Amino acid sequence: MNIIISFLLFFLLTFQVHANTIYNLIKIPNLEIYETNTPNKLRYLYAKQPFTIGVDNNINCYNSEKKILDKKYKIIRKNLDKYDQKFLKKINLKYIVLCEDLSISKINTAGIPDNVMKTLILDVKFNESYFERVIHHEVFHIINDSFKELFDEKLWSKFNIKEFKYAECSTCTDKLGLETYTKTDGFFTEYSRSTASEDMAEVFSHLMIKSNLNDIDPILEKKIQFIRLNLLKIDQSFYLWLKKLKHLDQKK
Repeated sequence: MNIIISFLLFFLLTFQVHANTIYNLIKIPNLEIYETNTPNKLRYLYAKQPFTIGVDNNINCYNSEKKILDKKYKIIRKNLDKYDQKFLKKINLKYIVLCEDLSISKINTAGIPDNVMKTLILDVKFNESYFERVIHHEVFHIINDSFKELFDEKLWSKFNIKEFKYAECSTCTDKLGLETYTKTDGFFTEYSRSTASEDMAEVFSHLMIKSNLNDIDPILEKKIQFIRLNLLKIDQSFYLWLKKLKHLDQKK
């Protein structure tokens, strides 16, 4: 009996220490490790219970059923394996948190990036049609936040026609559509028209999933080259993966 009690106490103490260690690293409670043995050293965590975080406790997310978690992890892992450890270290991304029904200030969102805490929270139940692209969209926000000096929004805005103006914030507009336009006209999606940073993220995400770029307009061509050149400044080895795209090799 004493052996059993000792074992249970050891297990509970170990669990508590483990939970506290995760919390101390990224300041998100109720997380457990899903996978840490990955080639690029990303650490995947999942919500064992719902959590609330943020300065005003305005970020909420909930735990998923294991079958949903297992299914979406495979998709997420396949996409994030495209980034090597060197590149991830440069952009400050180390932890991926998996949960569902993610929201900030009661507005549903696909992901919440935090380059300071080296963390990306992903909603595993986000729209199936755009799920893979959204993963890279959120990674770009980590890139952008880590290298603000490279992704100048004023310079980016000059690529558009003079009459076009972005909204002040992505939640200040009803431009939310994620379906890729058949006729681009400077933008990949309706959501691209919300803010400059969201536009950049949409361009990057379309590149990462190898969208068909054979019939795009001159404005988008300039935007793609802008993203390409600045990724090259961050990490030339990462660019080697992107330059396999025929489109990116058209201009040197």
